Amino acid sequence: MPNDAPSTALITNDIVVLGLIAATLGAVFWTSSLQSFRKFYAVVPALLLCYLIPGLFNTFDIIDGANSKLYNPVASRVLLPAALVLLTLSIDLKAVLRLGPKLVAMYATASISVMLGGILAFLLFKAVHPETVAGDTWAGMTALAGSWIGGGANMLAMKEIFQVDATTFGQFAVVDVGVGYVWMAALIFLAGRAAAIDARSGADTRAIDELKEKLAAFKAQHSRIPTLTDLMVIVGIAFGTVGLAHALASPLSVWFGANVSWARAVSLHEPFVWVVLLSTFVGLGLSFTRARTLEGAGASNVGTLLLYFLIASIGMQMDILALFDRPWLYLLGLVWLAIHIVLLWIVGKLLKVPFFYFAIGSQSNIGGPASAPVVASAFHPSLAPVGALLGTLGYATGTGLAYVMGLILRSLAA
Repeated sequence: MPNDAPSTALITNDIVVLGLIAATLGAVFWTSSLQSFRKFYAVVPALLLCYLIPGLFNTFDIIDGANSKLYNPVASRVLLPAALVLLTLSIDLKAVLRLGPKLVAMYATASISVMLGGILAFLLFKAVHPETVAGDTWAGMTALAGSWIGGGANMLAMKEIFQVDATTFGQFAVVDVGVGYVWMAALIFLAGRAAAIDARSGADTRAIDELKEKLAAFKAQHSRIPTLTDLMVIVGIAFGTVGLAHALASPLSVWFGANVSWARAVSLHEPFVWVVLLSTFVGLGLSFTRARTLEGAGASNVGTLLLYFLIASIGMQMDILALFDRPWLYLLGLVWLAIHIVLLWIVGKLLKVPFFYFAIGSQSNIGGPASAPVVASAFHPSLAPVGALLGTLGYATGTGLAYVMGLILRSLAA
């Protein structure tokens, strides 16, 4: 929330702040590509730095995140829906279905288990340690559910829809990275033992071998160096959709608020909810057209670039010192993740799926499209697109499922 008190920050010009944020992101990604920094980034993920460094700028009064307009309206109202369009544009739902019903079942189970895990963890801590889930913790958990079912864009969407406090959001962002990356490291470790795991479970791995061949061929066919025309079309679709979504959001929210009795219960009277929904569904609709071929020219890369500016603009509102005020949140995250793992393992055991299906079903939710390809490639480099495909699918489902979970948690917290 904006602060009415005079700012004491060193930098108050938002144009200068934007330059500082852009330079920070550039430095993080450049150093993460260097061999000399590989060990450092193996311990400290680049994503975490994109949150924490802007947070340090705010904590030590270099910038004033609370009074900056960089996040609202620029990042949250423009860049967020634009990122949603581009990240859902590349989804190939037909290809997901062709991957096989068991893989799709594991993905769906992973999403549902994240929802159930969050609800059960909330109820457990409400009974045994109420302080952990007091206040607006339910809203922070909803934002984390957006990330663990979809990705960063969904997490940011939940922050806006449920008005999550910046510090609470920052605390759960650290839980997201801290708990999520530990699980990713465990999956990468177990990937090297997948053959032995599958042998013990009796899983049929022939479908995976076929996938390797098909996906390698698809990548070779569609990848291309983007032209200026490609980039102009990508930007035009993204921001044209944002403009359309904002144009329609206000009249739709007013009409639903006035004529639909249950609209306020599910926040359909809020214009921003419609901006998020319209951007997501336009992206999904375009994924069934030739526009999806823009993925070969880097549509999702542009969307991810916008997403990292969103992440940094969220980070610049955080008070880093407040992140250590609630250590119980880490235990909450671990219990939540453990419930997800157990439920997914039970379904995988019943279906006798290869360990790859279990790993990528989980990581495509918990880690999203940024890290799911990393886990998939630990099994075989040509399987990385499977992780990207399922991880990207989460952008379409994450907002809706996390939204439902948020409504449930809000009712439980009342």
